[in-house]
Amino acid sequence: MTDKATEAAHDLSPMGMFLHADMVVRAVMVTLLLASVVTWAILLVKTLSLHFAKREIRTSLKALRSVANLAEANDSVRRGVGALLLVEIEGEVALSQGLPSEGIKERAAMALVRIEAMVGKRMASGTGILATIGSIGPFVGLFGTVWGIMGSFIGIANSNTTSLAVVAPGIAEALLATGIGLVAAIPAVVIYNALTRSITGYRALVGDAVALTMRHLSRDLDGRERVTYSRPSDLRLAAE
Repeated sequence: MTDKATEAAHDLSPMGMFLHADMVVRAVMVTLLLASVVTWAILLVKTLSLHFAKREIRTSLKALRSVANLAEANDSVRRGVGALLLVEIEGEVALSQGLPSEGIKERAAMALVRIEAMVGKRMASGTGILATIGSIGPFVGLFGTVWGIMGSFIGIANSNTTSLAVVAPGIAEALLATGIGLVAAIPAVVIYNALTRSITGYRALVGDAVALTMRHLSRDLDGRERVTYSRPSDLRLAAE
């Protein structure tokens, strides 16, 4: 009868240890479990975002490679980051009518680099939470373990006994906090590294789109200068 009562009082299943744990240890476990849920939610959201963003930028790159000038590019690329780059270029060219080509190229390059940085920063938002969970998760779990073991030792002192049946449940409950901390931290670190590599690849694709857009701009400006200079009045002035 006593063994059955002891077994009921000290259920060593994960749920039983959670329910019988100290309030502080239980709060630590709940916090770590919520952090784990956040980790997997970020993975899902970012994976979908990167998938659609990469597909879109690859479509834009294909279109930019297949056209000869910015006018054709504007007709082919109508959405996503590629369209944003072309709109920025078009706006800069419109504001710089009559100004030297080199200045237009320089200002356009600065604008496109700013867009590239903005897009990369937006795509990387939320990944810092994964780094935080991966860094502090084990230590939060360790805090719960230390707190639980302290409670076990206090219980030993109060009961004046060193029986393993008295000590083991409290220590097991405390160690569960460390286990949950590792369960939360390890996937967070792995997912953070994987997403970082994927975001770096996406930024490289955006960089390719910026380079292609600038190439079209440079070609259009050089062509415009040649047409302007080849007018009869310009040839006459050059001869004089």
